[in-house]
Amino acid sequence: MENVRIGIVGLGGMGQAHVQNVKKINEARLAAVSDVDAQVAESVGKTHGVRWFTDYNEMMKSGLIDAVIVATPHYFHPAVALSAFAQGLHVLAEKPLAVTVGEADRMLAAAKKAGRILSVMHQMRTLPVMRAARKVAESGAIGTIIRTLLVEPNFRTQAYYDSGTWRATWAGEGGGVIINQAPHFIDMLILLAGLPVRIEAKTRARLHKIEVEDEVSAILEYSNGAWGYFYTSTNELPRGAEMEIAGEKGKLVFRDNELRFCSFPDEVSKFAYSSPDMWGAMEARNETILLPDCDSGHCEIIVNFCRAILHGEPLISSGEDGLKTIEFINAVILSGHKNKPVDIPVDRKEYDDLLSELKKSSKPKERVNVQRIADPRFGK
Repeated sequence: MENVRIGIVGLGGMGQAHVQNVKKINEARLAAVSDVDAQVAESVGKTHGVRWFTDYNEMMKSGLIDAVIVATPHYFHPAVALSAFAQGLHVLAEKPLAVTVGEADRMLAAAKKAGRILSVMHQMRTLPVMRAARKVAESGAIGTIIRTLLVEPNFRTQAYYDSGTWRATWAGEGGGVIINQAPHFIDMLILLAGLPVRIEAKTRARLHKIEVEDEVSAILEYSNGAWGYFYTSTNELPRGAEMEIAGEKGKLVFRDNELRFCSFPDEVSKFAYSSPDMWGAMEARNETILLPDCDSGHCEIIVNFCRAILHGEPLISSGEDGLKTIEFINAVILSGHKNKPVDIPVDRKEYDDLLSELKKSSKPKERVNVQRIADPRFGK
């Protein structure tokens, strides 16, 4: 196999961006597209000279493809992936991997049974600054985690939420900012500091006319007793993110798209008990962090996905990584609605029961102006 024949399911803004991305990659070949909107599917298919389908199951069985990129609304990710694995195809799913941890479990089990690859589109992992942060974390230079912080203000207009019938509804999306905008930085926090074992969260719709949350605040607890704080919303400008991983041996800080690391001459806890100076404090030494010269973005995840299929290259972002993010997301929503701390792993049945109740209360939107436009900041 010289390249991987790719079929794309879902031709909204992100799906059409992936059409363009696949055509740039030597290891991939666009072979088919599918969308429930026949006019869209036909237009994209004819424009790019490939077969088009309105039923993704037919595309799976066509023999035209080796793998699929899933760019549908969130709820359809598991069904599309399970259909692909049943036909012996590999799967690259847009984030989030699934809406619930139970569905993510089934996707991982199906991939393992079929002996096929499951990857998830966490493209922020490919950014030079994030690769450098991961290298610091994996080196052990931070030491035992003392505290974490992730504050990620996002912004969306009401027009954004009105651009699709599925957006910002329990029945159509399964959550708001926590499941749509926040997964990328949640993934990075987990990658650098590990998955918390307990989350206590508050969620609400503060600014927008939506039935799901546009603001989240949460306290995190780690297995060693360390605490963390997480905040995200779609209500604040300017956009940006701040992340801190404080440890016994050093502190990693990401702010304004820049990375800083400071190290200590001794472990914090040892110094606290060994210093005779009542006002003593170790001086932190700023370390120079070299950023790698590398490709990044959506294309890099697709390239890696194809190379994993062709050559066995390790995945940058695996299905198991995607499951961890869903554990975090589900814990936040469950905690926010039950008004109690939630342990991780999340109780699968308890979460399914909650989501079932929320979906029953979901109402059709009164105002919709459908737009299939990818975010121009992340179209590559």
